[in-house]
Amino acid sequence: MRVLAALSGGVDSAVAAARAVDAGHEVVGVHMALTRNRAQTRSGSRGCCSIEDSADARWAAQILGIPFYVWDLSEEFEERVVADFLDEYRAGRTPNPCVRCNERVKFDALLERALALGFDAVATGHYARLSGGASSGRPGDTEGLTLRRAVDAAKDQSYVLAVSGREGLARALFPLGDAPSKAQVRAEAEARGLPVASKPDSYDICFVADGDTRGFLTRSLGTHEGAMVSPDGEVLGTHQGYFGFTVGQRKGLGLSRPAEDGRPRYVIETRPATNEVVVGPEELLSRTAVDGDGLVLLADPDPLTTGPDTGGTDSDGSPAVGWQEASVQVRAHGRPVPARVRVDAARGLLHADLAVPLRGVAAGQSLVIYGGDDGDQVLAQATVASTQSSSHAVA
Repeated sequence: MRVLAALSGGVDSAVAAARAVDAGHEVVGVHMALTRNRAQTRSGSRGCCSIEDSADARWAAQILGIPFYVWDLSEEFEERVVADFLDEYRAGRTPNPCVRCNERVKFDALLERALALGFDAVATGHYARLSGGASSGRPGDTEGLTLRRAVDAAKDQSYVLAVSGREGLARALFPLGDAPSKAQVRAEAEARGLPVASKPDSYDICFVADGDTRGFLTRSLGTHEGAMVSPDGEVLGTHQGYFGFTVGQRKGLGLSRPAEDGRPRYVIETRPATNEVVVGPEELLSRTAVDGDGLVLLADPDPLTTGPDTGGTDSDGSPAVGWQEASVQVRAHGRPVPARVRVDAARGLLHADLAVPLRGVAAGQSLVIYGGDDGDQVLAQATVASTQSSSHAVA
C-alpha cells in the first residue's frame, strides 16, 4: 500500500513509520505544521508541536530513507481545534482539544489530502489496535473493523481515537498497538539509530505555549467579573470569568474564607447565562447517569433485554438497542466504570446508566464505551451533553 506516515518529531511516530517501511509499504513522511506563529508554539519537548519537532521529523525520515514533506495545516488547526476550544469554554463546556485534533486534523484534514494524492492509508504513532480496513490490507473497507485498547494499557490512546469513526479508521495504521511498553519502543528506536529515542513524551496543550490554560482563555475571551456561589445561591466570592473553571476543580478558586464545615469546595457547575460558578462539597460531583450526543458507532448495538426501556423503541420506531454490559470512560486515562448503555442512532444520542458513580463529569467531555469479549473493544463514542445524579440533572 501507499502509506503516508505522520511524523510528529517524536519517538512513537518515527518507530511507527519504520515499522510501516519494514512491512513493505511505500512510505512517505509528512510533518503537520499547525501554527504559523512561532510565539504560539512551545520551545522544548513538553508539547506535541514544539519548534524542534519539524527538524526531528525530517532527521528521522532521512535515516529511514523515505521522502519527507512539511504540510501547512495551520488554518485547519486554528479553525477546527483552537476556535472550537474557545467556543466550548465560552459555552460552559470542557473540551478535549486532543480529541478534536485527532478527529478534525490528523484524520479529516490529513486523510483528505492523503487520499487526493493517491495514498491508501495514514500511519501514526498512536497506541491502539486495529483489525480490518487498512490494517488487514483492505484500506477503506469498514466491514469487520474493530478498534481495541493497546497492549500497553498505560499508553493506550483508543479513547482519543474513537471519534475518528469507521471510515477514518479504515484508512489508518497504528503499528505500535502491539508494543508491550514505551521502553521497548525507545529501545527499538535506539537500535534503529533514530535520534529521538530518548526524547521526552508530550503532555500539554500544544497551542498554550506557556502551559497556562486559564491565562490563554482570559487573553482570548477577556475578563468578566461574576459571582462564585454555593448550591443554594449564597454569594461566596467573585471570579473573572466562568470559562476559567472546570467541573471538579478544587485549586485556584480564590475564596477568602473556608466552608463552615471546613471541608474543601469543588466546582460543581458553571453557568454561562449568569456568569456564575457554583462550588460545593465533593459528594455533589457524583453522577449516576450520562447523556451524550454526536454519537459515533464503532460496533453494532444489541437489543436491550432488561431495564426500564426493555421493549421500548427509539425515535425511528426501532427496538431499543445498546449494550447491557459495557464500561464507560470520560477521560483519556480515566477509570472505566460498568454501565448499561442505550443508543439512538437515528438521533445520534447515547444514554449510560452507571453501575458505579463517576465524579466530576462535565459537558463537552468525550464519552467512550468499551465492551466485547475482553472488555477492550471500542463500541461507541459521544460528547457529554448532560449528567444526572440520584437527585437532579446538570446540563
